[in-house]
Amino acid sequence: MIATVSRAVGARGETARRRDARKRRSGSKAVRALASGPMAPNEEVVEFFKRAEAVAFDVDSTVCEDEGIDELAEFAGAGEAVAAITKQAMEGGMPFGEALQLRLEAMKVSRQQVEEYVRTHPPKYSPGIKELMAALKASGKEVYLVSGGFRQMIAPIAEGLGISSDHIEANSLVFEEDGSFRGYDPREFPSIAGGKADAVQHIKATKGYETMVMIGDGVTDLEAKRPGGADIVIGYGGAQRRPRVEAEADWYVLDLLVLARALGH
Repeated sequence: MIATVSRAVGARGETARRRDARKRRSGSKAVRALASGPMAPNEEVVEFFKRAEAVAFDVDSTVCEDEGIDELAEFAGAGEAVAAITKQAMEGGMPFGEALQLRLEAMKVSRQQVEEYVRTHPPKYSPGIKELMAALKASGKEVYLVSGGFRQMIAPIAEGLGISSDHIEANSLVFEEDGSFRGYDPREFPSIAGGKADAVQHIKATKGYETMVMIGDGVTDLEAKRPGGADIVIGYGGAQRRPRVEAEADWYVLDLLVLARALGH
């Protein structure tokens, strides 16, 4: 009887070991599947993403499909001029601080215009972003939004994704008492060239993270990878494909669900 029980226990143990081995092989195959194709990362990059403590996202053309500043400019009647400046800045042809100043001078939006825009233009979330956010949170990762856009417009985007306001680094519009345009707050990290990288570095240092990832579509997102900043940069081309980002990012994806699947979701 004892021998029979021992054989049964041993058989169950062997079955469990085989099941675990199959899971390991399946996980390895999943990583290899993600790491295949012309834009594929190596397995180390995928594994780093899976174990990272925090992830910072650009907002325009990443979390959302559109460029918020361009959309606001269109709403204010300055769309064409501002879109041209945005394109030049995102491709690395103009320092971001200069681009921000030029765009604001072209728009000169009032507080009332910004509030009306936010009220009438709900966020246009990128396909797969909500699933990716859920996967990141289920994996225990902290999520931040780091953007050259404006807090007044990003706050409802963050709220819709369950991201708290203290996890936002962005520019702030400043208005006169009557609501007319005054300028922007120069104390915000993203207000200067290299500011998004400074913001990521600040988050990592003050929160004590050892591993952090930046995800975005632009050259300013590539800059976040530096000592003390983002350890890897994942480029996203689902809204805008920028050749330099595609060439230099550690991992380049056209579908955010690829990243969710890498986390097992």
